[in-house]
Amino acid sequence: MSDEQTDTGTGWPQPAGPVRPGGPAGEPDPRPDAPDPDELSPLAPQRPAQPSDDEPAVEPVDDGATVDLSAVSRSGEPPVAGSDGSAEPVVAGRSRWSAAGVMIVALLALLGFTLVVQLKTTSTDPTLGATRQEDLVRILSDLDARENRLQQDIRALEDSQRQLQSGEQGRQAALDEATRRADELGILAGTLPAVGPGLTVQFDAGVKPISANRVLDAVQELRGAGAEAMQISGGDRATVRIIASTYFLDGDNGSLMVEGRRLSGPYTITVIGDPATMRTALNIPGGVVASVRGDGGNVTFGEREVAEVSALHVPIKLEHARPVS
Repeated sequence: MSDEQTDTGTGWPQPAGPVRPGGPAGEPDPRPDAPDPDELSPLAPQRPAQPSDDEPAVEPVDDGATVDLSAVSRSGEPPVAGSDGSAEPVVAGRSRWSAAGVMIVALLALLGFTLVVQLKTTSTDPTLGATRQEDLVRILSDLDARENRLQQDIRALEDSQRQLQSGEQGRQAALDEATRRADELGILAGTLPAVGPGLTVQFDAGVKPISANRVLDAVQELRGAGAEAMQISGGDRATVRIIASTYFLDGDNGSLMVEGRRLSGPYTITVIGDPATMRTALNIPGGVVASVRGDGGNVTFGEREVAEVSALHVPIKLEHARPVS
């Protein structure tokens, strides 16, 4: 072994060089400003340097900001810094739930709008909304009158049924019922005269003559209002019974052809039924009276406590129909 190397006792040669002040290894350095040997070790924790007497002491700043390692999501995304500098955890799926909430609100708004539109559409009738209150009252009265007539017919039929099922009395009841039905059918067919409360309706032409369509509309409105028997008369006193098969045609010089017979104006329809109901039916807005007056003509009503329909119609001979045996 050379003079430049010494044995350290560990088996490794110690390179020659200047000897560190402080004496042999393991002895403290006698210098007052000598560093602690432990501080020179790379394994020793570093302590902050102590300020000297002529330098001001600097205190460590603690702003309270801490980093929460739990805020780091498992997906590896770093925490997001808040407005105060602190770390905020990243919540996975926040944008997804926000989109779902917006979609739910939009669907609920669309559903509410649809319900409102449907309710407004079904509860609003443009035809009745433009009708005056007086006309609505007339329509309601007409419907009530029709309902009353139907209820009376139902009660009459129920009474006839009970009488027909009452044994010995049923025979006489059946005969009376057959006679009554024959009279009713005779009136409807125009083969029997009829009397009762009713109405007379007179049509006076204006600039335009009274057309066959206007008279036909009046007959249909009267039938719908419960007319039971009708006849029409011209200015020459010619009268024709009106039944289900009666037809109307426009004639020459403003005349009217009814069942092949010529009638001249003014025309008067005599009808048996409820006067108030039939008058209301003809006065409905846009109906017969409004149409005739729109053409320059006029319609006059006359109520009769006893109206007489005396014109008769020749019985129709059936050629094809026969009773079911």
